[in-house]
Amino acid sequence: MINISKLYCGLAGESDDLRYNAENSSGPVVAFNCTNLCNLNCLHCYSSSTADRSSDQLSTAEAKQLLHQLVEVNCPVVLFTGGEPLLRDDLFELLAEAKQLALRTAISSNGTLIDLAAARKLAEVGVNYVGISIDGDQSFHDKFRQSTGCFKAALAGVENCQKAGLKTGLRFTITRQNAGKILAAFDIAASANIRRICFYHLIKAGRAKQIADSKNKLNAARYTLNAIETRQAVDTIIEKTKEFVQKKLVDEVLTVGNHADGPYLLLKMTGEKNQRYEEAKQLLLTNGGNKIGEKITSVGWNGNVYPDQFWWNYSLGNVKNKTFKEIWSNPAEPVLDKLRKKSEFADKRCLTCKWFDLCKGNFRFLADKTDYENWLNEPACYLTDEEIGI
Repeated sequence: MINISKLYCGLAGESDDLRYNAENSSGPVVAFNCTNLCNLNCLHCYSSSTADRSSDQLSTAEAKQLLHQLVEVNCPVVLFTGGEPLLRDDLFELLAEAKQLALRTAISSNGTLIDLAAARKLAEVGVNYVGISIDGDQSFHDKFRQSTGCFKAALAGVENCQKAGLKTGLRFTITRQNAGKILAAFDIAASANIRRICFYHLIKAGRAKQIADSKNKLNAARYTLNAIETRQAVDTIIEKTKEFVQKKLVDEVLTVGNHADGPYLLLKMTGEKNQRYEEAKQLLLTNGGNKIGEKITSVGWNGNVYPDQFWWNYSLGNVKNKTFKEIWSNPAEPVLDKLRKKSEFADKRCLTCKWFDLCKGNFRFLADKTDYENWLNEPACYLTDEEIGI
């Protein structure tokens, strides 16, 4: 995550100690995709969630065992996501177990099922944060998620969380179709008193990959931004963040998924002679860029462990067969080994980049095989050769 409000504007964030502390010895942040069930059918869903429950979903006992194993590796926070996590029947039981273990929890939801009773239950079981996805204004959001009324239901979910005293944020995934809705996302956040906004770069996983790989190139191009469009989107986020910080309308604005945002922000600060440049650069260096396979991982509803929540084509192992610690600490795991040696194993262009130490690229593979020729920068770097020092 690139904390725009912190780096560009100097606004302290709640997760600064976790993100910018060189002495941080915590284990990985874990996204637990606790169910594949979903009541919506979003066009860009990375998990390809459906209305039918997977037959191999972890049982309540297995999921509780997983939570105990995450404590064992000093996991700082587990994000319950899906599908739609509120469709998992034992969700509150699992969250209560996490609370008993003093395991910090967060929820990623479409918001439509969070009535006031559910919000109060989430608060009672100690959920620290609820992120609710909004894709743009009402007409776009409902169309993109293929469900009339889901925008109003999502905002009702936000309001119910706030009434229950839950910290709530807005999650916005940037596609070519809704890049022009970024300003609307800020306005929605302001009108709903949402003080944390996360902008996610689209990663071609799940249905998003199916769209991107479509033989219909026109259809594929509707979803993925090119380099110029990405820069424009990030510029909009940066400028609007500055305005919102000055007006005290926001606590945190972050971008997620493309670590090129860090050097791009520094380049912008250089051009503006921003006095915060050196501090921002040092914070990014301390953070160390891409942490996939090091400080970030994901566990699917069937127990498979993945390098991150947008990388489901390769499993590191399954917690039904081995403990999470055994999987995460396996020295013979070839993909983990490469991910933990990013300074040696990275895209050739990245290795020549002057910003590499604070970015580390977005190197992953979306195919079934781990061969080097299948690895690529996904999402793509949008910096020019001149900007990276070639």
